[in-house]
Amino acid sequence: MPKGYWVSVYRTIADPGKLAAYNKLAGPAVQAAGGRTFVRGGRVVSYDAGIAERTILIEFDSFEQAVAARESEAYQKALAVLADGVERDFRIVEGID
Repeated sequence: MPKGYWVSVYRTIADPGKLAAYNKLAGPAVQAAGGRTFVRGGRVVSYDAGIAERTILIEFDSFEQAVAARESEAYQKALAVLADGVERDFRIVEGID
């Protein structure tokens, strides 16, 4: 079964405090849902129309598990705290089996 991935690229971080509060809730929510964080921030080199800002990559055992984690009550609480603190491109993608 193909794995599922959260790919999140931050375009702007307007409120670092909201991002910090989100991180405190989102990390445990992702772990509880079976997510494994492979990339969180760090160095970025962007090409073409890419944005060299914060990038996150989280792996789940399946695409369905990744979607369920995003829709979970715990992660929804994290999103409520984040609100308009950032602008990001968030995707859930299916891996290759």
